[in-house]
Amino acid sequence: MRKISHFIHFSRPHTVLGTVISITSLFLLAGGTYSDYIIWIVAIVACLGTNIYIVGLNQLTDISIDKVNKPYLPLASGAYTQSTALWIISASILISLGLGIFGGVFLLATLLISIVLGTIYSLPPVRLKRFHFWAAFCIIAIRGLVVNLLIFLHFTDKLQQHPHLTPVILLLTGVIFVYSIVIAWFKDIPDMSGDKEYEIKTLSLIVGPHQVFRWGNAILLSMLVLVIGIEWYFPVSDFASLVIIGHLIMALVLLKMWVTTSPTDAIAIKRYYLFIWLLFYLEYILFGLSGALT
Repeated sequence: MRKISHFIHFSRPHTVLGTVISITSLFLLAGGTYSDYIIWIVAIVACLGTNIYIVGLNQLTDISIDKVNKPYLPLASGAYTQSTALWIISASILISLGLGIFGGVFLLATLLISIVLGTIYSLPPVRLKRFHFWAAFCIIAIRGLVVNLLIFLHFTDKLQQHPHLTPVILLLTGVIFVYSIVIAWFKDIPDMSGDKEYEIKTLSLIVGPHQVFRWGNAILLSMLVLVIGIEWYFPVSDFASLVIIGHLIMALVLLKMWVTTSPTDAIAIKRYYLFIWLLFYLEYILFGLSGALT
C-alpha cells in the first residue's frame, strides 16, 4: 500500500484525473461509444504515459525546491531514489510513444509536442519554469490547445475517417485555454517560499499573490459568464440548457469561494487550487455529457 501511495503522489493525481476526464470527454464529443473502447484506451494510456513523464521529470529537477514546497512528494521525502524516478519516467515515455506510433499521426503529434514542451519546461539549461510567461505558455499550450484540438482530430479520424473540428470543440478549447492560464498562475501561489529561495520568477513573486488571485478569478468568472451568453444566444452544443445551468452554478460557487479565501493562507490557497481543478473537470464533464446525450 505504501508503494502504491508513493506512486500516486509521484504521478500527481489531480493531473492524472484531468487527463482521464479530458480524453474521455473528447472521445464522447467525437461520437465515440462503448464499442470503440480500444481507441479510447490507447489514447488514455498513451496520454497518461506522457503525463507521468512530464510530472516525474519536473520532480527530478525540483528535488531541493520540493523539500521546501512539497516535502510529501516521494523524491523530496526520500521515499524514491533518483534512479527509481528515472526508471518510472523512462518506462512511461516508451509506452506512450509506442502507443502513439500505433495510434496514428494526431495522437503521436499530441505526445511529441507535449513531451518537448514538458522537457524544456523542467530540464536545464532551458528550464522555462524559471520565467513566468514561458512556464504558463507550456501549460497553456499542452492543456489548453494541443490536447483538445489534436486529440479531437485523432478521435474523429479514427471514428469517422474524417478528421475535423466542430464549433463545440472550439468553444471547449477556448474555455480550457482560460482554465490553463489560471492553473498556471495559481499553482505557484502556495510555492512562493521555495520559488523565492531558488530564484524561480513566478508571477506571484513579481506582482504578489493578491494581484494574481484577483486577476485569475476575474478572468475565470468572466469566461463562465461569456459561455452562458454564447450558449444562450448562439448555442453550439446540442444540450445548451445543460451547459448554461452548469456554468451558472459554477460561476456562483466560484464567486462565493473567491470572496471567502485569502491567497496568503497556505492551506486555504492549496484547497482553492484544487477547487479550480474541480471546475476544470466539470467543464469536460458538462461538454462530454452534451456529446454523449446526442
